[in-house]
Amino acid sequence: MNESYTALGGIFEYLNADCDYLTWSQYLLNKIKCAGDFRNGLDIGCGNGYFTRALNKAGYKVDGVDISESMLSRAKQLAAKEGVRCEFLLGDITKLKVCGKVDFCTAVNDCVNYVPKNKLKTAFARIYAATNANGAFFFDISSENKIRNILGENLFGEDRDDISYLWFNKQTEDGVQMDLTFFIRGENALYTRYDETHIQYAYTEEEIISALKEAGFARVECEGHLGGGKEERIQFAAFKR
Repeated sequence: MNESYTALGGIFEYLNADCDYLTWSQYLLNKIKCAGDFRNGLDIGCGNGYFTRALNKAGYKVDGVDISESMLSRAKQLAAKEGVRCEFLLGDITKLKVCGKVDFCTAVNDCVNYVPKNKLKTAFARIYAATNANGAFFFDISSENKIRNILGENLFGEDRDDISYLWFNKQTEDGVQMDLTFFIRGENALYTRYDETHIQYAYTEEEIISALKEAGFARVECEGHLGGGKEERIQFAAFKR
């Protein structure tokens, strides 16, 4: 079993081009702007850094954190290409440590779904400790319905000129195990096979809110993706005050 996001780390943003990151980032920026006079933040589970870059371009000082070195390597390349100056740090949401507190934290596109059930409260407590007294935490999860009924026990695949993949999902007691096989074209036109296993955990809205409040957050707001329905994704905003 290979480490998650070893191969996928370098192509994650490319494969997620259909997620409409532009609209999603504008939604997130509006939430942060309306929440307070924030200046700096931390983008946890930043992946290839799209939202880290978008936040910096909007005038915030934001660094990215991810558990995957491959993800961070690509994030640094893309930031340099777009002229965005920020740091990308190797780190785990359940062991998060910061040198100085920030005004807000973000965790976009399923980061929290990767946190095991027995570590969720610890992760939220770490984020609470990392934010200033008036700080906030903005994040999303794939809904329990999506994990159980859309991803679970299903097969997905795609065949592109430079990348092909197969994605087999198996329902587990706590969520879903995803076994992925990639065939990535190299410079010599030969394809290399990579295998990865990912585990996502299914959380209810109530579980998330309860864990946030146990971590110390005083107020929690939630709504569906981009303000719509909650069938597949739920957006959260947690405030220390």
